Amino acid sequence: MAKSSKSKPTKAPSKPKKAKQGATPSSTAFNIMMVGQGGRLQFEALMLVASLRHTNPDFKGRVFVAEPQKNHRWDTDPRMANSDVRDALEALGAEVVPFENQVFGCGYPYGNKIEALQVLPEGEPFLFLDTDTLITGDLSTVPFDFDRPTASMKRENTWPQLELYGPGYNEIWGSLYKKFGLDFESSLDTSYPDEYWRRYLYFNAGFFYFRCPKEFGDRFLEYARLIRDDPPEELVCQEMKPWLDQVALPLTIHSFGGGRVPEVSDMLDHKVTCHYRVLPLLYAREADDVVKTLEDVSAPNKLKKVLKQYEPIRRMVYQRKGHKVREMFDRDNLPRREQALRNQIKRAKLWMR
Repeated sequence: MAKSSKSKPTKAPSKPKKAKQGATPSSTAFNIMMVGQGGRLQFEALMLVASLRHTNPDFKGRVFVAEPQKNHRWDTDPRMANSDVRDALEALGAEVVPFENQVFGCGYPYGNKIEALQVLPEGEPFLFLDTDTLITGDLSTVPFDFDRPTASMKRENTWPQLELYGPGYNEIWGSLYKKFGLDFESSLDTSYPDEYWRRYLYFNAGFFYFRCPKEFGDRFLEYARLIRDDPPEELVCQEMKPWLDQVALPLTIHSFGGGRVPEVSDMLDHKVTCHYRVLPLLYAREADDVVKTLEDVSAPNKLKKVLKQYEPIRRMVYQRKGHKVREMFDRDNLPRREQALRNQIKRAKLWMR
């Protein structure tokens, strides 16, 4: 049974661990998890798993595609209805595992990544990846420390959005750390000035990892639910959809002694994985080796027959519309804001997702 929204949050140690000097690749075995759902996500999950097998044929961990089940939290059935996708995932060695939404569901589908952690093997290290990700390099070269969690630093200044005469970053973030009994000061990057957004611990939730999915998932869920149901008054003007997971994530990471880990995030954000968001953006801004990985893993006939059922993949990859997008941009001189990329692609009538 879910706790009352007024329940007292778990207090946790929040002193971040010091960065390791000369970090070396991790030899720890770990599992990979993503969320598989009807529609776009199921096809993205298939491309993600295919990219893993293509670039890391010796990966020893288990691969879980967590599938939300139809229950009272959903207006429509969220399961993967496409049997071809399911068969292709299982042929690549992925395990499709069901889970029940008890807190979020269709009201906040981003909460799937939080509630799905319950189905992973307790006590086994895990790496969560959004489905709109490709694995482009050797995961064994990443210096994971599963006792010291982090998440993607490939983010923009999306939350909080400050209001005129309203609370600033210090007050907003500080109120959240206070709510959960965490040390706010130790989370700050003091190389940035006061009230500048990069000073405050903020991640993209496209990847995160830890030593135990149950420990991490229980706390992540508790923090997210309490922020939703009983937020500090400093958040009264803040929009929580779709940002709730990215608000709760840094607090969860900090509570376990994690934080900014550039030796990992630099690799997962730029070298070993690619969180492309949507295919037109991949073709617009990503490196040649990312495009090659996408097209190589999509080429085998068995996968092509399945993937081409999804229109954006069929048009972008197989009909090569993606290369028309690619020709529109200079990768060495891209617009600073993602929205400018989106607008230009839309004007060319090549936007799809």
